[in-house]
Amino acid sequence: MSTSSAIPSQQQGTTTDRHLTTTRVGIVGGGPAGLMLSHLLARDGVDNVVIDTRDHETIATTQRAGILEAGSVRMLTETGAISRIPTEGYEHAGIYLRFNGTNHHLDFKELVGQTVWLYPQNDAFIDLAATRARDGGDVRFGVSDTQVSGIETDRPTIDFTDADGNPCRIECEIVVGADGSRSKTRDLIPGRTKHTMKYPFAWFGILAKTPFQADELIYCHGESGFALISQRTPEIQRMYFQCDPDTTAEDWTDEQIWDRFDEILAGPDGFRLQRGEIIEKTVLQFRSFVQEPMQYANLFLAGDAAHTVPPTGAKGLNLAFADVALLAPALVRWAGTGDRSELDTYGERAAKRIWKAQNFSYWMTQMLHTHTDGNSFTDKRQLGELMSVTSSKESMKYLAECYTGWPYDLPDEAPAQAPAAEQLAEVAR
Repeated sequence: MSTSSAIPSQQQGTTTDRHLTTTRVGIVGGGPAGLMLSHLLARDGVDNVVIDTRDHETIATTQRAGILEAGSVRMLTETGAISRIPTEGYEHAGIYLRFNGTNHHLDFKELVGQTVWLYPQNDAFIDLAATRARDGGDVRFGVSDTQVSGIETDRPTIDFTDADGNPCRIECEIVVGADGSRSKTRDLIPGRTKHTMKYPFAWFGILAKTPFQADELIYCHGESGFALISQRTPEIQRMYFQCDPDTTAEDWTDEQIWDRFDEILAGPDGFRLQRGEIIEKTVLQFRSFVQEPMQYANLFLAGDAAHTVPPTGAKGLNLAFADVALLAPALVRWAGTGDRSELDTYGERAAKRIWKAQNFSYWMTQMLHTHTDGNSFTDKRQLGELMSVTSSKESMKYLAECYTGWPYDLPDEAPAQAPAAEQLAEVAR
């Protein structure tokens, strides 16, 4: 159990009382990855504390992607983290690739026997936060001045100011950096290598009050760019079209936005979007990023702190959950036995799936987006690639396997009566 006390601390030349909490694992970042890790550790009796600089409302109202892989859904539901996905989510058995003005359906269930679920990321966060609150988890939102120290020692510390202005310290044995794409914890790893790629386009995204535009997502390659016709709820939809990275949300009127969608989607089948009130406009920049290594001494990274992908392949949140599925059992084993063998290989095991996801996201992005060099060969080659994918069952099967997700790289066999987190090997199959 976490223990709390007050310790003297020097701040700006004056002595104050810093509230001390002692725990096994300190988690910096209270988004879905950090909360899911906290949930799994708590199920197996590993005490932990979570902090996040954002307040609950900010995270809950930040609109993010919403496609969950089959393995993510099994992990969330079978471990008791989220119960609403089967009743309030939407199961999708495939996607549409649209090019030359025609939809081409890929049936994932027929191709690989798997499906994906539409369940918005902010809803997943709301559910996970509620689960931790229900189970008595120590999660602190709205903190500031976070400082992680001593990761090379056996008692790292996390200093911060809580939402009420009180100076606090978490003293732990392991620190997990799950603090997102603007992570500060990753900078604590010496000798790190940052692999990055910036794309020459962005997405202009909208939330609009319309019914579902199709039964499943449409990924469209058009002469004037790419469009993704996604979903949110039966009344509100999220959709995107390709734009210049320097575009701002104010650059486009509502009418211009709908006209651009019509231009990209135009085709002989006459498909057009139902127009409605646009309630949000955003511009989403594109970047691929991986930091290696993902760990150093008693610090371990998970989720966007270690890697980001373009949203084309719907991998961001799922990669974060995949990290957690590897890290949680390793921490449970260490906490119970002192054995660090799984912890010491966590980063290299996670990297296998990360780079497969990076490759898939890059492939989908390059195949579907209009390139800015105006090269007719590039445009025609892309159409040839799309025709090749949709005319070959093996190619469609490859895309379906990547989209629905791969097994987590967990041990092949789990010990008898394994703790709940270690049973993720079975969940992910």
